[in-house]
Amino acid sequence: MSGRDLFCQPRRAGRGAALTLLFASVLVAGAATGSFGDPDRKSPSPSARSTPAAHRETVTDAAAEAMADGKSPMEAAERAVSRSGDRWGAVYSQGEYEEFEEALDGQYTGVGLWARRESDGRIEVTRVQSGSPAAAAGIRTGDRLRSVDGEKVDGRPVTEVVSLLRGDADDAAAGTKVSLGLERGTRAWSETLRRARLSTDSVTVRKLPGGVSVIKVAAFTKGVGDAVRTAVEQTPDHAGIVLDLRGNSGGLVTEAVTAASAFLDGGLVATYDVNGAQRSLHADPGGDTTRPLVALVDGGTMSAAELLTGALQDRGRAVVVGSRTFGKGSIQMPSRLPDGSVAELTVGHYRTPAGHTVDGRGITPDLEVDAEALERAETVLSGLGDPS
Repeated sequence: MSGRDLFCQPRRAGRGAALTLLFASVLVAGAATGSFGDPDRKSPSPSARSTPAAHRETVTDAAAEAMADGKSPMEAAERAVSRSGDRWGAVYSQGEYEEFEEALDGQYTGVGLWARRESDGRIEVTRVQSGSPAAAAGIRTGDRLRSVDGEKVDGRPVTEVVSLLRGDADDAAAGTKVSLGLERGTRAWSETLRRARLSTDSVTVRKLPGGVSVIKVAAFTKGVGDAVRTAVEQTPDHAGIVLDLRGNSGGLVTEAVTAASAFLDGGLVATYDVNGAQRSLHADPGGDTTRPLVALVDGGTMSAAELLTGALQDRGRAVVVGSRTFGKGSIQMPSRLPDGSVAELTVGHYRTPAGHTVDGRGITPDLEVDAEALERAETVLSGLGDPS
């Protein structure tokens, strides 16, 4: 099975904005759809529960009729999806879909900047990827991004800024140029960078002064499950772990299950249905089931990240700390249209091991906190004590 959650907004939210969830540090509420792969893809919503097979046929038929009439299959499919009430249904051009597939492999084309919008509307650089064009140009965390290719970015949603940085999904490629207007203190200057093929850094590990390891998972791209397992194995025996899933928009479901296997000794991770057929996902045996574990979540924790959180919570393996998760537990499958575009349509929903529905509800933490969540997680770990 090659399950996945695509990082994308509802259609027409801005070309390239989908990759914001990999490329920027700001989450836009509602900005993710997902899918289980070929036979079982993952993610959409309760509004789409009426005859998914018929809905799929309606959309593909509309595209085929448009093609026969010399019209745009993609536009016809978009209209059919819009009328269907499928909350997470979406249609992508061939170029956009290839971009999403590339992102799930942990790759993207860009300049290596993460950004956020400050309360005054300014766009601030929050991270510069090592070895990227932005790093080579001397851009630093804290610099202000004022314009992209001459377009002012103050006050714009970060998704739009990222779209400008990446360029059009169908045309931008490694080697193409992008001009940035920047500011640092009283200095204002411009840099012209060439976009490059870059790898995402979806798993980072840091040690806190008290010995706790924080494993931050930004998205479940290819290889992330094994990276989490390695991080657990390299953590000193009995040291507590904070699994930080805040802002994690989802990703490959298989990677989330592999990550669950790092903390569970086999057993159920989730159940789901596809067109009414019931299926289940199981962890591999041999995970670390003894060390103290806290899962840190927020309103940006989505889809495959919620699947993992629900498994750890229901199985009694982790204390979940933070705020209620986003609530995206629905399943989509892709349909290739005659012009090469792709429709992602809702076919089912997943449930946690205890049978809880996530879609539209999210997961309620064991300890709900908004401020200083990491500090509270450390306190919880100290209370769990040494498992030996």
